[in-house]
Amino acid sequence: MRQHRTPRLLGTLLLVAAAGVSAVGAAPSAPDRTVTPLSRVVPAPASVDPGGSPYRITSGTRIRVSPSEEARRVGSYLAGVLRPSTGYRLPVTDEPGGDGIRLRLSRADTAGLGAEGYRLTSKKGAVTITARESAGLFHGVQTLRQLLPAAVEEDSRQPGPWPVAGGTVTDTPRYGWRGAMLDVSRHFFTVDQVKRYIDQLALYKINTLHLHLSDDQGWRIAIDSWPRLAPYGGSTAVGGGPGGHYTKAQYKDIVRYAASRHLQVVPEIDMPGHTNAALASYPELNCDGVAPPLYTGTEVGFSSLCVDKPVTYDFVDDVIRELAAITPGEYLHIGGDEAHSTSHEDYVAFMERVQPVVAKYGKTVVGWHQLTGAVPAKGALAQYWGLDGTGAAEKEQVAAAARNGTGLILSPADRVYLDMKYTADTPLGLSWAGLVEVRRSYDWDPAAYLPGAPASAVRGVEAPLWSETLTTSPDIEYMAFPRLPGVAELGWSPASTHDWDGYKVRLAAQAPRWDALGMNYYRSPQVPWPTGK
Repeated sequence: MRQHRTPRLLGTLLLVAAAGVSAVGAAPSAPDRTVTPLSRVVPAPASVDPGGSPYRITSGTRIRVSPSEEARRVGSYLAGVLRPSTGYRLPVTDEPGGDGIRLRLSRADTAGLGAEGYRLTSKKGAVTITARESAGLFHGVQTLRQLLPAAVEEDSRQPGPWPVAGGTVTDTPRYGWRGAMLDVSRHFFTVDQVKRYIDQLALYKINTLHLHLSDDQGWRIAIDSWPRLAPYGGSTAVGGGPGGHYTKAQYKDIVRYAASRHLQVVPEIDMPGHTNAALASYPELNCDGVAPPLYTGTEVGFSSLCVDKPVTYDFVDDVIRELAAITPGEYLHIGGDEAHSTSHEDYVAFMERVQPVVAKYGKTVVGWHQLTGAVPAKGALAQYWGLDGTGAAEKEQVAAAARNGTGLILSPADRVYLDMKYTADTPLGLSWAGLVEVRRSYDWDPAAYLPGAPASAVRGVEAPLWSETLTTSPDIEYMAFPRLPGVAELGWSPASTHDWDGYKVRLAAQAPRWDALGMNYYRSPQVPWPTGK
């Protein structure tokens, strides 16, 4: 493993010989260079029209942006990516016209691109990325990175050259919610570790980071009105490690950083179960008034807030109020899973009181799919984490809520739980949901997954990564890669592009880029990785 560096993004590199490539600023005798095809991108673009002369980044290249702060930020980000490996100055300017890399925000010719779509056009004189919103520009930049040689991800000067295949990519996402969850409760991850993961997510056009901030083993966010929660409730982790927590300033730093990569942060406070860290911190939250000891095991379902006590709702109100105030995004996740120590009646009563609190502070409820056992609030999203083999009654409960207007985020555990072992020999992870190799995590259709649920109810997909066995960034990367890109493709790409045989080749081409980024990953035998590594 190389040392952690500032975020870069990964891409593709199955290189195809391109005879007679000419490029801006190149001497006539410059050698030919293989060029990555426009279609060799993950997630697969919605539309690709290849053809024409490639563009080539040279020492004279400028990054020309629309005269707006949003476009300049994306341009500065791109320059920061390209400068170390190319060794070029790549000034960012809003001077109109001229050759170079053009980042255009436009309302005039972006019909159909929406908030996240983009159009990338490459020809001899320029690469132009056009979008309606800055998120689209940013996603287009990730595609541009994947079209450049993998050496562009290095943090030292490389020989180049830096060609971009000619043609046009027009691209929009299939779903608006393309998420990844990181469990910082079972084991705590620092701000820098979370930022590193954010950059790996952004490469694949993931737009949501769900942070699991509380559980039996640790409370990870400072709450001023309940000051013992973080320093005491967050003082340990699975196996008895040191734990940790985020100050509000640190949490806001994560939120700002995610926003700079066009990801929203969705914080989760799991309740009424998975609450031992809170119960241990404050005796009054327990029905008997006695605080249990801190917990460092991995069992679930044994803890519950005391549904009948008024102080429980003072606690919930304070936590949601303070968390909502430092979370600019629309959503707040209230958990709701595995509340085995809460009776069904108490669970329904609890959710009836808590969901309006979320709305009171300007947020929309997200909950695990057990929320559908109560009455989901209007506009709420239910996150389905069941298995292919989950019972018909449970699936129908979720589907019925979907038919009644509840949106669905699909996270089937035996498909996209990134903490599941790949094989029985995988050194990390768990296997309670089964073994999940790369093809299994990719080869399913979100629109048709849940019987009886209308396809229109599916808001998107999310890949959770629970951390019972994970303690380092290399651990995170090994379990997320190469499965995460497939989940991202399910969320972004049109269903018509879904094809394992084609995808595994595009996925294999990511490896040189991951190597350049110093990332850890699992070399699945299902994927035809480049030889010589």
